Amino acid sequence: MEMPAPDPLVLSKKAALVAALRDHLAEDAVISDPAETRVYECDALTAYRCPPLCVVLPSSTEEVSQVLKICHRMNVPVVPRGSGTSLAGGALPTEDSVILGVARMNAVLETDYDNRLIRVQSGRTNLSVTGAVEEDGFFYAPDPSSQLACAIAGNIAMNSGGAHCLKYGVTTNNLLGVTMVQMDGTVIELGGGHLDPAGYDLLGLICGSEGQLGVVTEATLRILRKPEGARPVLMGYDSSVVAGQVVSDIIKAGVLPVAIEFMDRPCIEACEAFAKAGYPMCEALLIVEVEGSDAEIDEQLGIITQIARKHDPVELREARDADEAGRIWLGRKSAFGAMGQINDYMCLDGTIPVSSLAFVLGRITELSKEYGLDVANVFHAGDGNMHPLILFDANVEGQLETCEALGAEILKLCVEAGGCLTGEHGVGIEKRDLMDVQFAPEDLEAQMAVKDVFDPKWLLNPAKVFPLAVSQDRRNASIAAQ
Repeated sequence: MEMPAPDPLVLSKKAALVAALRDHLAEDAVISDPAETRVYECDALTAYRCPPLCVVLPSSTEEVSQVLKICHRMNVPVVPRGSGTSLAGGALPTEDSVILGVARMNAVLETDYDNRLIRVQSGRTNLSVTGAVEEDGFFYAPDPSSQLACAIAGNIAMNSGGAHCLKYGVTTNNLLGVTMVQMDGTVIELGGGHLDPAGYDLLGLICGSEGQLGVVTEATLRILRKPEGARPVLMGYDSSVVAGQVVSDIIKAGVLPVAIEFMDRPCIEACEAFAKAGYPMCEALLIVEVEGSDAEIDEQLGIITQIARKHDPVELREARDADEAGRIWLGRKSAFGAMGQINDYMCLDGTIPVSSLAFVLGRITELSKEYGLDVANVFHAGDGNMHPLILFDANVEGQLETCEALGAEILKLCVEAGGCLTGEHGVGIEKRDLMDVQFAPEDLEAQMAVKDVFDPKWLLNPAKVFPLAVSQDRRNASIAAQ
């Protein structure tokens, strides 16, 4: 992936920049030693690395505002960073940029059970939001696989989902308000402790904007009452195509599980070796979970298992207790770590209509053979959010490039099937040069016009989302017009 050449003028300002930043932040909150900044040279898309000019770790909205004012005045690009778990290169720096990490901003600011909301600083991890309220019978619904580590800031930037988004929706469906700092240091409030604020849906614009419009420092999130109970059922099949058809049939039946997860044989084998969850060795595995009262669960699972049996499963196992339910989910939650033990991989997240699952899975198998690289599939099947894992060896010359080419074909396939390039990982650098596959020039122009309003100098998260040549031209034109 090509990145823009660093601006020599910005590089020459490093000493003055660091001195200005240290005037407003704690001594250990500004990192400028090249040996230390290498920790921030990539996110979870580790194939691409670039050390930043320096790193700042503010502790408050006010400190974020001061940092952005300085960088805006000195024309220094800024890359916002949550926990660095982005799989699309969303937090990849450029050589002339400042990484602004929000990891130290992790406090709970308010809990309001009457209105079912919690307000947190954006560096708080996803799972710890639920941890703050679960003893009182509440939870935060979005649950990415990286929820133990990923930050709410990144969840908002990429509009993250998770296994249970089929029923509860993704981040945008659970976000009520944000405090955001614009590139010039202006602090704004959008939304709040109520549903659907008046006026333009600016909150919907910010969620999924990938740090292109501002730095979110605080978030008001919807919390929900824990359900009375939940129970998963595990289904094994001898064909990924058949398993895809089962998912489609469940959705057509009008049942709304809380989650439908899919794993194919390569992923099953890796997860079983890693987590020893007791999975059957078959071509495709589905985990379907429903929740509610015992009567509701029994009724829903009755319909689901009846559909499952029509397709001749090699195994059909309903959890009998919490321990069995935990083991069914153990392998799925361990999938990405398990795959990482056996291969380098690139994880995609194209989204397709559920009715196209069987076709797309079959075509991915064909593409895998054409390119000579194995593909393991593990994904949120209920809402068609695909997660093909393309396996390659980074030490073999040319395999990364082949992997990228195969990934591009799979993402194009998703768009052709009526879906889109990204379901929850974002565009970042991974998909930026595929944006014109999904969007017409006038669509991209409209998106860039929004960027012009919020960040006229195009300093926030450079080289992301928009095709590189287009974004560079836009930034140069914007700066020239200043």
